[in-house]
Amino acid sequence: MLLMQQDDEDLDGLVRKRIRALRVAQGWSLEELATRARLSQSSLSRIENGRRRLALDQLVVLARALDTTLDQLVETAADDVVISPMIDGARGQMRWPIKGEPGMTVVRQRVTDPPPDNPSRMRAHPGREWLVVLSGTATLMLGHRRFRVETNQAAEFPTMMPHAIGAEGGPCEILGIFDRDARRGHQRDDGDRDAQAPPGR
Repeated sequence: MLLMQQDDEDLDGLVRKRIRALRVAQGWSLEELATRARLSQSSLSRIENGRRRLALDQLVVLARALDTTLDQLVETAADDVVISPMIDGARGQMRWPIKGEPGMTVVRQRVTDPPPDNPSRMRAHPGREWLVVLSGTATLMLGHRRFRVETNQAAEFPTMMPHAIGAEGGPCEILGIFDRDARRGHQRDDGDRDAQAPPGR
């Protein structure tokens, strides 16, 4: 079954370039990828060089061998490349959804308070978080450990570990990336604090 007609030359060429780029990024020769995809080396060479039509069954096998998906292999640039943030003025946050990874969210936040002294105020929930400090210095509490994260440094950690983030020596700005579970955990935590906060917080 043919995936593309000959009038889809731009997409056809893009897919061929992706196959080669992903192979080279893995450090694999034509022979190595052909072996993993159970294709002949000459067939793979013709696919990469545009001398053989792209067939769906071959692309499925190649995507699996390259540790990607068929959707990612054939996706084209969306019209809405530039995304405006959703602004949460009450918490001083900007949020951007990551469309290519449903459930992933990017959050930019200004942090002014130091991390909590009371371990009971530390969060723990499923998921993973990644953050980079854009300005200032942040303190990351992970269980009983304390990490100093300075401007342009990043941290990644499992959120099942009790954690909290605060500012050190003045305000700091943080860009955080949350997977679906981590974002849900923070939304629940924020909701609990809102429910407990007095009016006019």
